[in-house]
Amino acid sequence: MGVVMRNASFSPNIKDRLDMSSAIMDAAGQLIAQAEHIPVHLGSMSIGVKNLLEHLKVDSFEKGDVIATNDPYISGTHLNDMMMISPVFFNGKVEGYVASKAHYVDIGGTIPGSLSAGATEIYQEGIIMTPIHFCRRWEPDKEVLTILTSNVRTPDFARGDSLAQVAALRTGVSRLSELFAKYGGRVTDAWAQSLDYVEAYTRSLLSSRASGEYRAEDVLELEDRDVRLCVTLKLKRDELEVDFSGTDRQVDAPINAVFGVTVSATSYALKAALDPDLPFNYGFLRPVHIYAPLGSILNPERPAPVSAGNVETSQRVADVVLRAISCFAELPAASQGTMNNIMLGGKDWAFYETIGGGSGGRPDSDGVDGVQVNMTNTLNTPAETIEATYPLRVVRYELRDNSGGRGLHRGGNGIIREIMLLRDTTVTVVGDRMRHGPWGLKGGEPGQTSYYSLVTRDDEIILGSKQTVKAKAGSVLRIFTPGGGGYGAPPDT
Repeated sequence: MGVVMRNASFSPNIKDRLDMSSAIMDAAGQLIAQAEHIPVHLGSMSIGVKNLLEHLKVDSFEKGDVIATNDPYISGTHLNDMMMISPVFFNGKVEGYVASKAHYVDIGGTIPGSLSAGATEIYQEGIIMTPIHFCRRWEPDKEVLTILTSNVRTPDFARGDSLAQVAALRTGVSRLSELFAKYGGRVTDAWAQSLDYVEAYTRSLLSSRASGEYRAEDVLELEDRDVRLCVTLKLKRDELEVDFSGTDRQVDAPINAVFGVTVSATSYALKAALDPDLPFNYGFLRPVHIYAPLGSILNPERPAPVSAGNVETSQRVADVVLRAISCFAELPAASQGTMNNIMLGGKDWAFYETIGGGSGGRPDSDGVDGVQVNMTNTLNTPAETIEATYPLRVVRYELRDNSGGRGLHRGGNGIIREIMLLRDTTVTVVGDRMRHGPWGLKGGEPGQTSYYSLVTRDDEIILGSKQTVKAKAGSVLRIFTPGGGGYGAPPDT
């Protein structure tokens, strides 16, 4: 499914960066299998599909139906992520679903790229498509497609990428139909067994750790203040409660994260710490109970804006959960902790990418330089693609020397990316870790903080971590991403 979506897509955001995901669910919406795509998409997929099914009459599904929504309070991420599902039938009955999520480079809203740094409510972040039939018998609804493409700055990309999602789903339905034709009900029996296996294995991993309560805190940065995240892990035999009580209330800024993002980042961090090779499905979540207070930044109420919650707050949730786990397990220091979202565009174009940084120093080795970490798993946009597709020129792209935190094992280095604007452009940065560098562990020092600026003909303007500015042609956007934290006390201390 993922290969088909990549090959059929139109936008560099999906074709080159692979900012999309695909998965298989059972009839109840439980995640059965996933591709090695984007953690924040996949961890929220079960919540998104279950929410979607609650809005629909499942009995009315027919072969070739495709249901689409990008409503974050249903799909579980943010408006740029379009989620589509299609039913899989066997003997006239829905036995499962194939699902995909894809980040559309623009979904409307106040700024090109749609992740508005200044949004105070979700309506400023783009068009909201409540659950709707996108296809019947695999034929796209022309009116729905027109509504979508009429509300975005990049209609050709939106049209092409949405049809690529349909092609991916159609491939998934075809492959699963072949399995059902060959094995019948043994397919769903195998699904049930795989869920039970992952649950049992997860319980064994939890029970191997000492019961107790483990706490951690971290912060996200707004211009005028820090926003606090708190977590308490309550481990009791083979059950784990993850409690985010004490986390700050939702804010009139886009860093709120819908509950699907919180679940996704939490489950990612737990899986990475307990066993990175553990096959992940819904069975993992059966002994893990995640709670975030309603009305907090990790479980906001509509119409709170949430575009940056999916990209920045997800990273901080992973950080704070991993920090709590480090109280009883050997883990690396903090990675860069931000996706460094860059959005550039004008009336008829939009460019979006996330930029990697340093991973944290590890108990037995240095951190990795210039890598996407934790909740993102995308590639970079090749310079050749940027310059061939957009009025942009990449003038510098290299590792940021000595940006990793000092330690017995240093943190990985961040990245320097400089892009010249060949037209007057709206520039938006949505990042973090400008005031608080990624933390070290066991005496290791923090990694260097992020730095964003706009170099004009006359001056260099320092940008905030969440800011939109108008820039003249010839200006250069400079992005210096954080290094990872160091692990262990530096040898000279």
